Amino acid sequence: ARLSKPMTAQPEAAPALLTQALPQARARHLLVGIDVGSTTVKLVAFGAKAGPSGEPVPALDAGIVFEFYRRHCFDVLGAVCAAVQAFRGWAGAEAACMAGVAMTGSAGMYLAERLELPFVQEVVACANAVQQMLPPVDVAVELGGEDAKVLRFGQVLDAKMNSTCAAGTGAFIDQMASLLETDAAGLNELALKYKTIHTIASRCGVFAKADVQPLLSEGARKEDVAMSIFQAVVNQTIAGLAGGKPIDGRVTFLGGPLHFLSGLRNCFINTLHLAPEDVVPAPNAQVMVCCGAALHALERAPMPLAFLERRLQRLSANPDAGVTTVSRLPPLFADPAEIAAFRARHASHQVPRADLAAAVGPLFLGIDSGSTTNKLVLLDESGRLLECYYACHQGKNLRNAVDAVVNVLKLVDSTPGAYIAGCGVTGYGEGLLQAALRADVGIVETVAHLRAARFFQPDADFVLDIGGQDMKSMRIGADGVISSICLNEACSSGCGSFIQTLTTSLGISFTEFAQAGLVAKAPIDLGMKCTVFMNSRIKAAQKDGASVADMSAGI
Repeated sequence: ARLSKPMTAQPEAAPALLTQALPQARARHLLVGIDVGSTTVKLVAFGAKAGPSGEPVPALDAGIVFEFYRRHCFDVLGAVCAAVQAFRGWAGAEAACMAGVAMTGSAGMYLAERLELPFVQEVVACANAVQQMLPPVDVAVELGGEDAKVLRFGQVLDAKMNSTCAAGTGAFIDQMASLLETDAAGLNELALKYKTIHTIASRCGVFAKADVQPLLSEGARKEDVAMSIFQAVVNQTIAGLAGGKPIDGRVTFLGGPLHFLSGLRNCFINTLHLAPEDVVPAPNAQVMVCCGAALHALERAPMPLAFLERRLQRLSANPDAGVTTVSRLPPLFADPAEIAAFRARHASHQVPRADLAAAVGPLFLGIDSGSTTNKLVLLDESGRLLECYYACHQGKNLRNAVDAVVNVLKLVDSTPGAYIAGCGVTGYGEGLLQAALRADVGIVETVAHLRAARFFQPDADFVLDIGGQDMKSMRIGADGVISSICLNEACSSGCGSFIQTLTTSLGISFTEFAQAGLVAKAPIDLGMKCTVFMNSRIKAAQKDGASVADMSAGI
């Protein structure tokens, strides 16, 4: 019986594997594990067999008699209630129905405390389940919604888990699938028909997006891009979690993404050069961690299922239960007077402007082709701004830049006595644009920052820049030379591309989003690491009724 909606990463043929109940195995004494993950809620129940005196005793070898698997969409408590209600409906309404229950998962500790249930850490749960439910295994690779693990089994368990970056997890795959206008299941179907694999950044979702968009713009097959995304996931897992050690011997693959996405699983097998006999199949790979929680419950006294339902009802009745509540920060400004002072201070610093129609003599064109946007300025000899352009290029930076330059040339041609005397380019696309436009000079963007900073603020000794994908801080010595540079290398959380994607999903402009944050009363604490983690906190805050202003100020 299908008792829940399948996750979007599930192939069309898989629903029967997700949530199933076997009535013939029904028993009044059961073993239950609940896994509350970053994106899904899972519940499994093991059956019972006759004990020494003939009474039913929960046992692993009785097999899994019930499974529940559903995305919680950040309504964690609601999904757990749905899981328990579905299980109770299958097990029967008898008040005497008993079960040993334990909980695990990245989002499960707080809920376990409120429900007075034993909690087991997910790495421990996964390791115990693998050792007791599968044939001998040397390495287990497990991918979840926002986490990834590599477990090595020997005399001592060696476990590696991601901490500050969710690239290469289920949420990362969802993000990449949206770029191809599909879901994870559709991405898998595309990947199975690939012919060529392209290089895509695997260390950060925003970096990967910047690689995928140009490929699609240049006409790359979606099937090839889909498999390239899977290959990026594999590369990230091996590079980030293998710890320099080979992943070999007998290997098993666990977690929802590796269970439902056969293309991703095959990509792992091919990259690791595993022979068929080296791959240990896990029939319940998507709920293996959940099974580990059930094993933990084996050591606990059983409780009536009616007790668990009543605890959930009490928790649901409390609107301040806090199951998905995010932390809040002080407002950016204490009162309207502080906002007014801030705006006045910023308004006092403006680029000098002049009318292009009145310009005469030589003019100078500057182009910055960045990772996500193209910027263009036209200056006169005094450095006054005559014309400017700023737009997202959607991976078509050359086409976009050429169109912008053509428009500027038309304006200059209609201005008697003015002409373009020189053109300089900088940014990610510096080399491409300098060659295509035959620009007079190409300049490294850090030097361009320095030159502009010293022009507007002659005594500047520090420059901070936040772009589409990168952030830079530069210290300038007394001699006017850059003495040190720091640049983000592996994470683009807080960069422009992430904010732009968020504002697009909210249906408001970038400017409106920025202004809203100035008057926020309770900014969301989004942390500082990983756009995937930040996005999850934003969605959780939306469930709690957070305003756009709170999101803006939090970022």
